Amino acid sequence: MSANISPKTFDFLKKLNKNNNREWFNENKHLYTESQGNVIQFIDELIREMSGFDEELAKIDSKKSLFRIYRDTRFSKDKSPYKTNFGVSLGIGKGNQKGGYYLHMEPGKSFLAGGIYMPESSVLKEVRKEISLYGADFLKILNNKDFKKHFPELDQEDKLKKVPQGFEKEDPMAEYLKLKNFIVVYQLTDQEVLDQNAVKNMGKIFKFMKPFNDFLNTPFAD
Repeated sequence: MSANISPKTFDFLKKLNKNNNREWFNENKHLYTESQGNVIQFIDELIREMSGFDEELAKIDSKKSLFRIYRDTRFSKDKSPYKTNFGVSLGIGKGNQKGGYYLHMEPGKSFLAGGIYMPESSVLKEVRKEISLYGADFLKILNNKDFKKHFPELDQEDKLKKVPQGFEKEDPMAEYLKLKNFIVVYQLTDQEVLDQNAVKNMGKIFKFMKPFNDFLNTPFAD
């Protein structure tokens, strides 16, 4: 029997969104535990599915890939103690030099993502060099029919206004060199997350990201 995301899991997140306080959470801890267990089962199956095209994923522990639900409020104006989503990192993370995959499940705001997020400056420089040197290969990936259909453009957050130092202003790949993240995102409806075939459907979309991740990882290959 396949593991699917239960509607109860989304119900819990909706309730948490309305009651984001420790008292309610502690009284309803069982709802969190059930939902967390459901998500871990789902991730297990998703990892198995994705390992068919990216064997590196087989090494990932599904429990460790799930982000904590507790928010770090030390430097935030928003003091809500809990996240209202389940976030899953499959080889992707802030400052990580490796292209990977990410799943975000939140009622009305779910999405899949892939690539490198907020890389360290040394990593960013190497990726930019790769794009500058092998622009035609990079564009071939971005213009692939299936890739473009699901990911029309790369994330533009924090994009530089000028071409970074060390690169020619006239570089044909100048617009891509200005990026500070190399991320693609696919928005999911609640129906897509709760679908009986969600594992296969998400796996298929993640598979379209693999050539993109492979390109980003080339400078760091052993």
